[in-house]
This record gives sequence, structure tokens and C-alpha cells, in this order.
Amino acid sequence: MANMVTSRDVSQTVAQGALVRVEHVTRTIATRAQKTTILDDVTFAVPASSLFAINGPSGSGKSTLLNVLTGIDRPTSGRVIFDGTEIRGRGENQLARWRGEHVGIVFQFFQLVPTLTASEIVELALELGGNRRFAGGKRRARAIECLTLVGLADLAHRLPSQLSGGQQQRVAIARALANDPPAIVADEPTGNLDSHTATQVFDLLAELPRQGKTVIYVTHDPRLAGRASAGITLLDGHIVSQSGDAGAEVRGK
Repeated sequence: MANMVTSRDVSQTVAQGALVRVEHVTRTIATRAQKTTILDDVTFAVPASSLFAINGPSGSGKSTLLNVLTGIDRPTSGRVIFDGTEIRGRGENQLARWRGEHVGIVFQFFQLVPTLTASEIVELALELGGNRRFAGGKRRARAIECLTLVGLADLAHRLPSQLSGGQQQRVAIARALANDPPAIVADEPTGNLDSHTATQVFDLLAELPRQGKTVIYVTHDPRLAGRASAGITLLDGHIVSQSGDAGAEVRGK
């Protein structure tokens, strides 16, 4: 049986500089026929400026956990504390504003507006985020800055249909960076790409902690999970292993 890491150990890890604390989070879905537990008493901490992996096979609860971390889904019990503030109890509009300021999201299937150019997609994120630092005429300059960071400034005028899969995911990363959030979360960000392009895209994400960002990513690829500075492995809704300074409570198998 794996050694249990106590809540006191988790608190000590948080005190040393964690950006996110997840405390005893459970997520269940109930129907008339049955109750399904997707996450079961999950506790861990995400160090600030880390490359943090949430690893595990399909159906282990990875994407649900990511949704809970970003406030897209709500835990049945437990809490998520982001940069010292609990996100539970906020209304949908408040959560949307909070995400705009604190979290950039990268989706597996890009989720780009097909009628907007790469620059306009990033500018839209700035408009919706309401960040006053990049208001008005500053949005275009910020969009080009973010596209430059991902190597696509010269393709700013192109529509998604005129870009390769790897280029579309780069635009998605630029969009996630637009409002300068402290955290980037990515759900299988390379899952829809060939191996060569996947490596290039992941290299971009892996560079962000050196710029002060915290990157939390979901993967079922052990190779990508192995590049993390910290992380957890989920199985059937439980944390079964940890690495780095995750400060996780590990469920013995």
C-alpha cells in the first residue's frame, strides 16, 4: 500500500508556494437508477510556476477534475482554492469573469471561431476577458504579441481553415495567454495532433513556467506526463501516485 500523505503535508506544500489547492473534492452524478462517483476525495496542491500533469487512462476522471479546477463544473463536496481564494459560491457570471482574469484554457479540439482570423480570435478573448490593460486600441497589439510568442505573427490574418492542426492549437495557446492569466490549463492539448506536431506544441507549453505561468495539463501519454515538474495519476477517480511537489493524498491500491 502506498504511503498516505496527510492534509498537514499538503498544507506545508501550499505554504511553500502552491497556486492551487484541491481539498477533499468529490464529484458524483446521480440518476434514478444509480449514483456514479467520478472523483472520490481528491486532495493535492499545484506549485506555482510548475508544469503540472494530471495523468491517467481514459475514464479516470481527468477531464472532470480539470473542469472542477476551472469552475466549469462544481464539486459535490470539497473545495478548490486558487491563489488563496476559494472559487466555490460564485455565480456563473462571476465565474466567467474570474476565469477571464485567472485561467487560460486550451482545448483538445481547438474550439476556434471559424469566421474569425487568428488575430481576431485572440482579440475576442481580450474583449470577453475585460482586462483594462489591453482595452481599446491595445487589443490588436496584444493579439500580435501573443501570436508572436507562439510563432504565428505572420499568419495573424488567416482563418482557422487556412491553418494546420498544429497552427490552430498554437492560436488556441495564444488565446489562452491573451489576458495574461497566472495559470494555463490544457485538456489533452496534443491529443488531436501527429507526434511531431504534438512535440512542438507541448514544447511551447513547457516553456511557459519559465515565464512565471503555472501550466496544468491532462494527458494519458506517459511520455508527456514524464516531462512534468509535478503531477498526479488518477485511476477510477482516485489519486494513485504523485510526483514532484503535488502534495497529494494517495489512495493505496
